Amino acid sequence: MKLLPLDTPAVVGTAADWLARRENAQWLDFGNGRQGVTPALLKIMAQRETHFIRVYARDGVPLGIVGLNGVDRVAGTATLWAVAGDKSFTNRGYVSLATSKFLTFAFRDLGLRAINTWIVDGNPSLRSLQRLSFRFVGRQRRCHLVDGVPHDRLLFDLLAEEHREIDEQRWQRIDRSRREAAQPA
Repeated sequence: MKLLPLDTPAVVGTAADWLARRENAQWLDFGNGRQGVTPALLKIMAQRETHFIRVYARDGVPLGIVGLNGVDRVAGTATLWAVAGDKSFTNRGYVSLATSKFLTFAFRDLGLRAINTWIVDGNPSLRSLQRLSFRFVGRQRRCHLVDGVPHDRLLFDLLAEEHREIDEQRWQRIDRSRREAAQPA
């Protein structure tokens, strides 16, 4: 799993397309209820110190995007978000694996001490947060609209000392075993 910077128009365009898709955008909020971003806005975000964004790829194929908003190096905090872009690779643990590597970088290289995130109640991506050892810390009630219907946001955080990076080699062996078991005999 590679974490790639948003350093070419093609990568920025692909990532912005993923973020603009309704099936992704409905779960996001980039401030003031903004759920999608344009390539120009994403490029600006990627250049600001308050954001840290990477596309994750496997075998050279971009699969999704993971980012931090509100990066505060003085307080050592930020807010995490991630999107699986290529839906043909969902439910294989790629988001968890990429986010785990991303968190390691954020804690080790950016010097962050605590990362928070939220997820809309009912979003199936909750499993990924649980795999990454995020702890439930509260609920914002009826504050996120999906198709005009208010939903709760579940709030989570993770301290640097609680983070354990997923072992990619072990994960690849498990993934390979699952795929082999699913093939017809």
